[in-house]
Amino acid sequence: MTAVHPAGAEPGPAATGTTLHARHRAVLPDWLSLYYDEPVEITHGEGRHVWDADGNRYLDFFGGILTTMTAHALPEVTKAVSEQAGRVLHTSSLYLDRPMVELAERIAVLSGIPDARVFFTTSGTEANDTALLLATAYRRSNQVLALRNSYHGRSFSTVGVTGNRSWSPTAFSPVQTLYVHGGVRTRGPYAGLDDAAFIAACTEDLADMLGQTGGEVAALIAEPVQGVGGFTSPPDGLFASYRELLAEHGALWISDEVQTGWGRTGDHFWGWQAHGRAGPPDILTFAKGIGNGMAVGGVVARAEVMNCLRAQSISTFGGSPVTMAAGNANLNYLLEHDLQGNARRVGGLLLERLRAVCAGLGIVREVRGRGLMIGIELVRPQSDTPAPEAAGLVLELAREGGLLIGKGGGHRTGSVLRVAPPLSLTVAEAEEGAAVLEHALRTADTELAGKGAP
Repeated sequence: MTAVHPAGAEPGPAATGTTLHARHRAVLPDWLSLYYDEPVEITHGEGRHVWDADGNRYLDFFGGILTTMTAHALPEVTKAVSEQAGRVLHTSSLYLDRPMVELAERIAVLSGIPDARVFFTTSGTEANDTALLLATAYRRSNQVLALRNSYHGRSFSTVGVTGNRSWSPTAFSPVQTLYVHGGVRTRGPYAGLDDAAFIAACTEDLADMLGQTGGEVAALIAEPVQGVGGFTSPPDGLFASYRELLAEHGALWISDEVQTGWGRTGDHFWGWQAHGRAGPPDILTFAKGIGNGMAVGGVVARAEVMNCLRAQSISTFGGSPVTMAAGNANLNYLLEHDLQGNARRVGGLLLERLRAVCAGLGIVREVRGRGLMIGIELVRPQSDTPAPEAAGLVLELAREGGLLIGKGGGHRTGSVLRVAPPLSLTVAEAEEGAAVLEHALRTADTELAGKGAP
């Protein structure tokens, strides 16, 4: 018989193992990923730093998967959350919610979408799920275009449009998904083309795909910079070219801004703005950074699209008073301190520093990125073969040096290091993190070169 423990009581070591990791493995799914050979329990944070249960301090260059956008324990956000929690924690969308209306008004204007309506969710997955619902209902079609190497969430519909097999565990889907080129600039059949020719070739491929569908496509969903895919991106203007073609067929453009939104790319507030020649997307999704750790996501769409649903709906937790208070306070801080500008300046310095660090290293194929969204693609020494073992080794070495980073990448490899600190990162912290990464990369390069390519 399984022991049942009273609320608040912790199981003893004899029941579940002597470590938190053992207890985690005993009660949580096997497919729930953990970083590091010895996983870290983060207990608290401040600014751009976090501490683990053993008292070790780390410079955080991943921000809880690009979610701690401004800073850990930002006083303005914690104060707003505390004050709102002291009034009322929850009401649901069945009642008027002043913080929700205020944040929706601001996001509608910032989105660039005319006559915009905003619906709040609790995650990026749920936001993309809602966007697919809107697009398929509006177009009366379940055909969806997505990019290869993409990631859009873990719900039944969003794994169905995810073009990265390592994050799409089932072939069953409520939508018919067709995958087009464009998300990865330096691999694939068009890699050798210049930017203009790349855009032309990808657009021609899209035109051919649309011709085969009979003009019944509901939407194209795309990340301006692919997050889980390894921070890959097309040349500026590709999605503008796609949008013009999609419009000829009546199909919608969904811009998945869950990772690229709120100024992280430095040059733009939204990723779609690098492709804005043909206007804004029909639907924009967001999450992660706006809540700075609180569960906030959402969808922005022009009113005609947002209001197309022919049934009532609500959200129990989306747009809750506490999360909206956090979102408003966090957005205030972001705009008042020009964190987009900081991402552009400090991110540019960090990108060039990392490119200098990686020059001549046999395990580094490419250093790429925009603002504070930087990817380092690793390969087996002096080859073009993705090297997940190198990424895993650098991840461990960086942690030993006091730096937390992420990893990702397509082809089921996880061979790209993902660097995405809070947008308030200082120049000194950027230099500190780059130095740790340099040591980790050089150590890994020497170790793997010594072993020889498998």
